[in-house]
Amino acid sequence: MSQVRTPDAATVPLPLRSVLPAFGLDVGIAMALSVSIMMAGLFGWAAWRGIQLAQAAEGAPGATALQSTLGAPPVLFLIVMTLLSTGGTALVLYLWRRRATAAERRGSAERLRRPATWLWAAGAGLATFLFSSLMSAGGRALGLDLQASNLDLIREGFARFPVFLALFAVVLAPLYEELLFRRVLFGRLWHAGWPVLGMALSSVIFALVHEMPGLNGKPAGSTAFLLLVYAGMGAIFAWVYRRTGTLWAPIAAHILNNAIALAVLQVYGSAPV
Repeated sequence: MSQVRTPDAATVPLPLRSVLPAFGLDVGIAMALSVSIMMAGLFGWAAWRGIQLAQAAEGAPGATALQSTLGAPPVLFLIVMTLLSTGGTALVLYLWRRRATAAERRGSAERLRRPATWLWAAGAGLATFLFSSLMSAGGRALGLDLQASNLDLIREGFARFPVFLALFAVVLAPLYEELLFRRVLFGRLWHAGWPVLGMALSSVIFALVHEMPGLNGKPAGSTAFLLLVYAGMGAIFAWVYRRTGTLWAPIAAHILNNAIALAVLQVYGSAPV
């Protein structure tokens, strides 16, 4: 079958010397924004802790109760900051760099009315979960440590804030990740006539955001395997975006994958990456 071509996709590939700098600028802006927002949040948290500790040391009213909670892991804070840093970055880049045209919005709405779009989305979501499950099983059979770096945070978050964590993991994270990695990054190269390159580069960046080598505390072999799994997942989402021509398809696929993974995690205590 032929691939869907969106209204503003280039029929002849644009020169890479003009496309790659724009793509690199997107990545650079995304990194700067997300790190800046996260650091601002952490600075604010540290300042608040300092104030509360000072009050506790001076014996201020209510300080004892505050002091007893200051050492608790700020799970909700970390989840909210992740939402603000990555979600805010995705929204800024979309509005600033890759805002949908009127023709794209009309085309997306038209494709959403096709039953085939939802079948492709459901198939991609199930395929993503099956791919990650099979890869995880194979990696663990090789003795690799394939626990996702954010798994403990998700477990604790679900135990303490189940509704919010489910909303975050199943709905909000897929929305902002697809907006950033598929619409902005993959879309940049796809619409310039380089869809395969865009799929490869955006999927690698998607993987690196989830498992950063040297910062995840895992051996090189385990990290490389995790990066391969996440890159494969990103490629499936990019493929269904290109196949259907609407960003809502990979969003739906991502939501389905995360919903199944979260359900498996709650039932069995572990889930694919």
